Amino acid sequence: MLSKIALENILFLDIETVPEVSSYEKLSPVMQELYAAKTQYQRGEEVMAEDFYYKAGIWAEFGKIICISVGYFYKTETVTFRLKSFYGEEVELLTAFKLMLETHFREPHHILCAHNGKEFDFPYIARRMIIHQISLPEKLQLFGKKPWEIAHLDTMELWKFGDYKHYTSLKLLTTLLGIPSPKEDIDGSQVAQVYYKEQDLMRIVRYCEADVIAIAQLLLRFQNKPILASSSIISVTEMGNRN
Repeated sequence: MLSKIALENILFLDIETVPEVSSYEKLSPVMQELYAAKTQYQRGEEVMAEDFYYKAGIWAEFGKIICISVGYFYKTETVTFRLKSFYGEEVELLTAFKLMLETHFREPHHILCAHNGKEFDFPYIARRMIIHQISLPEKLQLFGKKPWEIAHLDTMELWKFGDYKHYTSLKLLTTLLGIPSPKEDIDGSQVAQVYYKEQDLMRIVRYCEADVIAIAQLLLRFQNKPILASSSIISVTEMGNRN
């Protein structure tokens, strides 16, 4: 059935997240207490909550989105893959991303695709929208829908083949399948440092866009199609508060 999905109907995406504030000390006492409770199982008794704060970006309750990059196939005389990133202030980038979904990817046959998107990207975006009182676009509304009515595609889930305990990183899959690695510059563990200490948001945007390209390449490999040539990839990135 995967081979029947038209590539131009898929919006590939990836998000980059960081702790909502730059340090544990900047959390309110209540949020410090809640963070300690939230992370108790993951960090264990030997690690203090403040020493575990570098992980805060993985939880939507304690993190924030600083970049959403998307990519889509565009057909004219030739087929190109176009990239666009929304970045900067979270409310503005979420609003701009929602507008894109509601104007260009709103039809029932349009699909959102990410790597580990069903467990991370899609719910994270939805939760942050709710926190900011942004109404959810149809593509992120899951309540009352049957599984086959949810227009989400997950390349990690495709690789699982029903093995629910199996996690495979994007880097491992791209290496295994002969796809140029998206991890040429930084990795996820360095994003918060690049954002807060180096204040180099554009470096993160480029990193996020590289992941989107890798996700599209994965889907092409799953469909047994040639991967994208670099000459067919076009970035049209704009500021997150622009349409």
